[in-house]
Amino acid sequence: MIDPKILKEDIHSCKDNLAKRGYSLDDKKFLSLENQRKDLQTNVEELQAKKNKLSKNFGELKKSGQSTDELSLELEKTKSQTIDLEKNLSVLQTEISTFLMDIPNLISEDTPTGTSEDDNKLIEEYLKPQVLKSDSHIEITDQISLELGNKLSGSRFSVLKGSVAKLHRSLCTYMINEAINNGYEETYVPYIVNYDALEGTGQLPKFEEDLFKLSNDQYLIPTAEVPLTNLFRDQIVSEHLLPIKLTAHTPCFRSEAGSYGKDTNGLIRLHQFDKIEIVQIVKPQDSEKALDEITSHAKSILKKLELPFKVVQLCSGDVGFSASKTFDIEVWMPSQEKYREISSCSNFLDFQARRSKIRFKENGKNHFVHTLNGSALAVGRTLIAVIENNFNQKLKIINIPKELQNLMDADVIKL
Repeated sequence: MIDPKILKEDIHSCKDNLAKRGYSLDDKKFLSLENQRKDLQTNVEELQAKKNKLSKNFGELKKSGQSTDELSLELEKTKSQTIDLEKNLSVLQTEISTFLMDIPNLISEDTPTGTSEDDNKLIEEYLKPQVLKSDSHIEITDQISLELGNKLSGSRFSVLKGSVAKLHRSLCTYMINEAINNGYEETYVPYIVNYDALEGTGQLPKFEEDLFKLSNDQYLIPTAEVPLTNLFRDQIVSEHLLPIKLTAHTPCFRSEAGSYGKDTNGLIRLHQFDKIEIVQIVKPQDSEKALDEITSHAKSILKKLELPFKVVQLCSGDVGFSASKTFDIEVWMPSQEKYREISSCSNFLDFQARRSKIRFKENGKNHFVHTLNGSALAVGRTLIAVIENNFNQKLKIINIPKELQNLMDADVIKL
């Protein structure tokens, strides 16, 4: 949630900023709601002051033995008016909160302006692709089965077997160990969360169609960002605990609404996939540095696996709802002859913290923390990149990156 104070003080700058995302802020509606709130707040406070004064006079009259009949009627009338106005104020505040919940985060000043991924800014390239074209991962090995996934669960599910399943597990282990070595505390979290958790991180109420909803207002997690961040919901975190750095390996569940017909062949876009998430909760002045750190931690895995990748900064039209600034890391996929996203690293500033009420106390005052997260990495897409970039068609083998050979107890996968 955007700081309402910023909207009140400079709504026109906010409107211009949000317009770069393609979001049209209804400034007239907000100002109208805010003016109504001010008037109601003033009236409520005046009635509360009047009620307190009448209560005091009532007590004095009663103590002196004088009649309180007339004053009692006026006091009851004032109490009733106060209750009615307080109810109206509560309804109005809920309407304002709903309005604010729909507004995306303000983008950072250095976010490039644009409307789509074509306008993203190239930041870095690492390694030139050695394999410019290859068969698809599902053509290279028969140990990936979309047919069995469909048999068990429907479209966009997969079953991995044998050495490929072990490679997938090895990648999970390797990535979580890398996160721990980089100072993140490993955390095991539920894969099912409630409405409040998803509202806090920004998936709800706006993006419910992207989620798998269960009963009793519970949902399968779309990413470990949700439970990890919400561990601190409605809390005042001790200052000495900051920065907080957490990691978790979880499956992620996404309905992929709106992606009909896209990436239907292979592991690129599934309803269920594994990911290692890294999350930082920091003081506001430290969040820009933390974003660079998270991005470097995600990049380091690809470097150690010797996979070609590039880093782009997302343009204003491509930045996610809750984020203020985002770097995407894209790995080379030879079968597609292009780079595909494998990690997204974002700074949310205090946007999620306001929705989740995550604060810290400094110099006797409460302040909202800044939250950040990144994928380190999406396991399925890393698996694809390892298979396709290391496939030796002549020898019919997949060369295993050196970093994974101990975990795999092998240096090649024979096909």
